[in-house]
Amino acid sequence: MTGSLAKLYPLNNLFNQKKLTLSLDLVYFSISMKSVSLRFYEELNDFLPAKKRKTLLRISFTGRQTVKDMIESQGVPHTDVDLILVNGKSVNFNQIIHDGDKISVYPEFESLDISSVTHLKKPPLRNPKFILDVHLGRLARYLRAMGFDTLYRNDYTDNDLVNISLREKRIILTRDKGILMRNAVERGYWIRNIDVKEQALEITRRFDLYNLISPFKRCMECNGLIRSVSKESVMKHLQFKTKEYYDHFFRCTSCEKIYWKGSHYERMNHFLTKTLKKGSK
Repeated sequence: MTGSLAKLYPLNNLFNQKKLTLSLDLVYFSISMKSVSLRFYEELNDFLPAKKRKTLLRISFTGRQTVKDMIESQGVPHTDVDLILVNGKSVNFNQIIHDGDKISVYPEFESLDISSVTHLKKPPLRNPKFILDVHLGRLARYLRAMGFDTLYRNDYTDNDLVNISLREKRIILTRDKGILMRNAVERGYWIRNIDVKEQALEITRRFDLYNLISPFKRCMECNGLIRSVSKESVMKHLQFKTKEYYDHFFRCTSCEKIYWKGSHYERMNHFLTKTLKKGSK
């Protein structure tokens, strides 16, 4: 019996040591745990689950974190943020956060110039150019019809989107929030709407494109510029009824697709007229 008890003593000692180690770990974790108050405003709430929207969040963290890390840990891409206040002071994304900080995060101010306050955004592009992810092929056609330089291919990888956007100073439009959280991304926007016409309106509002719309300047297929051509120069490529009913033609200088003012033109022109009318209100 004595020998059996002796065998148990080392096990008891080991168990007590593990309990002590676990207790010390919990104490250390409790001491090192910090927290901040975080509030997202307006459309940035679109990125959050319902229970986190339009309310003050208490977020715990350990170690050294930037305010960008904290914001994106909640699912909000840095590209959609226009102003960050930490304890009432405007900061950039590299600001290190501290225990007890009060953080307010704002989207772009559409009718208010905050360029003298914010430390985040690059100056807006004078002539916006876009590159779209694989989910937005129909939107690419609409933006091209509106006259905007818009790149789209259904085999672009995420790396392609980022590299081309940086090299050519293009705005990434995407349905994938993850790509906008890459550190390298400078300009991008997450499309909220599903319907393509609503997407086009969303982009027009978001980037205030109303005065920049130049209809039917670009090829909807390849993004090349189109120019007026004589009927005679394209006659051999036309169907019989097209020859009979139409006299004015246009051709893409890149892929040579031929356009005329048929029903497709009327539908798109109706949409653009409505879009411009909304912008004038």
